[in-house]
Amino acid sequence: MATVSVEEIINAQRAKGPATILAIGTATPANCVYQADYPDYYFRITNSEHKTELKEKFQRMCDKSMIKKRYMHLTEDILKENPNMCAYMAPSLDARQDIVVVEVPKLGKEAAVKAIKEWGQPKSKITHLIFCTTSGVDMPGADYQLTKILGLRPSVKRFMMYQQGCFAGGMVLRFAKDLAENNKGARVLVVCSEITAVTFRGPSDIHLDSLVGQALFGDGAGALIVGSDPDTSIERPLYQIISAAQTILPDSDGAIDGHLREVGLTFHLLKDVPGLIAKNIEKSLGEAFTPIGINDWNSIFWVVHPGGPAILDQVEAKLGLKEEKMRATRQVLSDYGNMSSACVLFILDEMRKKSIEEGKPTTGEGLDWGVLFGFGPGLTVETVVLHSVPLAPAAAH
Repeated sequence: MATVSVEEIINAQRAKGPATILAIGTATPANCVYQADYPDYYFRITNSEHKTELKEKFQRMCDKSMIKKRYMHLTEDILKENPNMCAYMAPSLDARQDIVVVEVPKLGKEAAVKAIKEWGQPKSKITHLIFCTTSGVDMPGADYQLTKILGLRPSVKRFMMYQQGCFAGGMVLRFAKDLAENNKGARVLVVCSEITAVTFRGPSDIHLDSLVGQALFGDGAGALIVGSDPDTSIERPLYQIISAAQTILPDSDGAIDGHLREVGLTFHLLKDVPGLIAKNIEKSLGEAFTPIGINDWNSIFWVVHPGGPAILDQVEAKLGLKEEKMRATRQVLSDYGNMSSACVLFILDEMRKKSIEEGKPTTGEGLDWGVLFGFGPGLTVETVVLHSVPLAPAAAH
């Protein structure tokens, strides 16, 4: 009997085509916080109304944030029950963990259910799960909890990513690409679920970068189904994942840090994060798009993690981008705030919906090629090249 070569075995295990995003789902907690009212609420709930100068500073941060509303699991009742969470620095990790260990998988489930429904296949066909959160840490992890509450097969192959930060929305796509392309027939459920219960704290006169976080962060979960060689009789491909790269920016040590302590997750920020990103973004774009023959940054669609408005403004200015390039990103920032790793999944969803509404021929606002950027602690940058898929006539009109 002729033996099969290792090469033949490996080739039979691999998919033929590129990893493709086949469905998107998003979810937020029910509790909506309006940015215009937030400074008054925040200083009242943290018993800091006597700090009038600091409140004025916070008011300016909120006004400049370009955020209209955010969603937060933390309500006034929860915070009243947990006064240590309202202090700037008080032992409160137990209370925070009690919340996020339960709520992070639950919010992730809401997004996953929507993505699976759109995908239209039974959840038993999910072969891999990638779960990502910067909100808390536990064993068995949020990946295990989601597998249980969603009713996935016990043999689903799980990957749990804790404490990565805002760049991880790009990182999960990089992982999903490798899994989908190297495992024939794989269908990867990707979930990013973020809840600010781990970072919420009262104001400090000396730690102003903590206040920046209080003005920007919101709760949300995004989910994707990713697979290669889609069956177009039932699956509707949205975006192909062409390449994915990660790099640490030069001279960026300490630019963004988060430290998990007894007081929760503390957030530290250097002022020039937007400058560091803008200075280095052309290099990342060049490395990603030179092989494709693209060097006009207005000819591609943009999905950028909205760390804050200053990052978007500086990237736009540096690259001479037209205003509409960041439309989907700015819309998500305005409607939800900075949801860490989940943001770029919301932006992909926003872009796809707008493309359908406006009758564009592809999911990328009518453009074939696009870039997804994740920025986060390190400073780490994830650069993902996407190729949008033509919309089915029914979807396009």
